[in-house]
Amino acid sequence: MSKHMHRDLERLQRSVLNMASLVEEAIIQSIQSLQEFDADRAKRVIESDSEIDLAENQVQNECLKILALHQPVAVDLRRVSAVLMLVTDLERMGDLAVGIAERSLEVSRPPFPQVPERIHKMALRTATMVRDSLNAFVQLDANAARSIIQQDDLVDADNNAIIVELITRMKQKPEELEPSLSLFSAVRNLERIADHATNIAEEVIYLVEGEMARHHPEMVQRRRK
Repeated sequence: MSKHMHRDLERLQRSVLNMASLVEEAIIQSIQSLQEFDADRAKRVIESDSEIDLAENQVQNECLKILALHQPVAVDLRRVSAVLMLVTDLERMGDLAVGIAERSLEVSRPPFPQVPERIHKMALRTATMVRDSLNAFVQLDANAARSIIQQDDLVDADNNAIIVELITRMKQKPEELEPSLSLFSAVRNLERIADHATNIAEEVIYLVEGEMARHHPEMVQRRRK
């Protein structure tokens, strides 16, 4: 590898980590705004979306520069390809965090709705999946990535249980229809953030092992020694 390509790959890694940090913070803040009915925090999340979009553009431009100037092969090509997939997931996660913040604004005024207790567990599990998937990317840890993928079923179970609870509440208390629908939407966004964390974990497996794990459950079950 030439020193110029090595330099550009290091710059790319820094740019990805910067974007990942912005997205992770947006997710955490959006969850807290929902749990605490904090409108100011929600507004800050919404305002941060433009910074995430700019970070995505920077990473994509750096990837295209590396492809055009250095024509990488083997593991270096996989790295650039994985980063291009990863930033798409990160940008979408940022959008979903904004969606949660927008729903938070809708429920952050009296009378405050009762937030299902299981949302807190689901939010913690989702935030952990996001953090761990990014750590797996940094550490090139395919086995950690596999563990993250297996967590997605638990988030799906949380999502299903909360939706049933909210639907029951809407039937029993029609006056709480609007805030319940806002919580319904926020929960769906949480579930989709977990899906994108799963995508990132699959991209880590591709980067490390050179095989696509998506739609191949046998790849997820196999652990490298």
